[in-house]
Amino acid sequence: MAPPSASRPLLGSLGVGGPTVDTVLDPGPVQPGGTLSGQVHLKGGNADFDIEHITLELVAQVEAEHDDVESEGVVAFDRHTVGGGFRLAEGEQRSVPFSVTLPWESPITELYGQPLGIVLGVRTELSVAGAKDKGDLDPLTVGPLPAQEAILEALGQLGFGFKSADLEYGRIGGTGQRLPFYQEIEITPSPQYAHQVNEIEVTFLASPGGLEVVLEADKRGGFLTSGHDALTRFTVGHHDARDWNTEVDAWIRQLVEHRASYGAHGDPCAGYGHYGHDVHDDHHRSGPGMGTAVAAGAAGLAVGVVGGMVAAEVVDEVGDFFEGDEDEG
Repeated sequence: MAPPSASRPLLGSLGVGGPTVDTVLDPGPVQPGGTLSGQVHLKGGNADFDIEHITLELVAQVEAEHDDVESEGVVAFDRHTVGGGFRLAEGEQRSVPFSVTLPWESPITELYGQPLGIVLGVRTELSVAGAKDKGDLDPLTVGPLPAQEAILEALGQLGFGFKSADLEYGRIGGTGQRLPFYQEIEITPSPQYAHQVNEIEVTFLASPGGLEVVLEADKRGGFLTSGHDALTRFTVGHHDARDWNTEVDAWIRQLVEHRASYGAHGDPCAGYGHYGHDVHDDHHRSGPGMGTAVAAGAAGLAVGVVGGMVAAEVVDEVGDFFEGDEDEG
C-alpha cells in the first residue's frame, strides 16, 4: 500500500496559510461492517479558522461499461461527519479521533495479507469558512469476513485458483445489493471443471443478517450454448459451522448443471430453482479489469506470488491512484 499522505495545506479558495490536515488510520485491515478508527490531525494556519465540518468519504476505483466501452472512475460509497463546530486558532494543533462503521458490502482488498488489486480510499473533507476542501486521501485495507474467508479457502482447497478481482458499476438483480457497484473475484476452475468453464466469478453481498454468495460461470460457447453466463445464488450465516469444502463443491456442481441447462434450452431461468435470479440490465461482466492478480495454488487462493511481480504491480497501481489524486489536488 502507498504510505499515508503527508499533511496538506488547504489552498484554493482558502488562500495560502490555511489549516493543514493529515488523517491517520489505525493499523490493520477492517472487516466489512466493522469499525474504522483513527485520528484527523489538524494544524492551524496563519489566522484563526472556524472548522464547520470534518467529513470522511469512502471512495473506490470502479469499472464501468457503456456501449461496450470500459472506463474507470472513482465512486464515493459512504460519508461520515466526524467533527466540526469549533475554532482552530492560528498555529494550533488539534487531533480529532473518529470511529465509523464500514458498509457491509465494502469490497475485500486483501486475502491472507496479499493485495487483490482493489483500490479503496478514505478521503478527508474540511468545511472551513463556507469553503470545502478534500484535503487528504489515505488507502483503506479491508479483510474478509469469516464466512467469506472460509468460502475462498474452500475454493482453494478444491483446486480453484485466484485470477483477478475488480469492482463493477451496476447492480445484480434479485439480490439485496445496496452499493452502486459490486466486487467480482474471478477464479480459474479446478481440473475437474476445466473442460466445462473457463472461469467462475464470485460476488459477496454481506448484510447484518448474513452473506449472499453469487456464483457465475463464464461464457464458453458451443453448438448448443447461447454464449450467456449462468448464475446461482446462496445465502449463509456469518458464523455458520459447515463442511465448507463439501458445501462449496455442491455449489459449483449446481452452477455447472444450471449452466448446462441454460445452454441446452436457451432459457436463462432453466434449472435455477430456488436460488436463481435474473440479472438487471445494467449488470455486466468484464475481463480481468486492472490486469492484476495474485498467483494461486491448490492449497489456497492467495498463497504465493509469481516472482513477486504481480503483487508489486498491484501495489504500484494503488500507489499511482493516490499519488495522482494528490497531484490533481
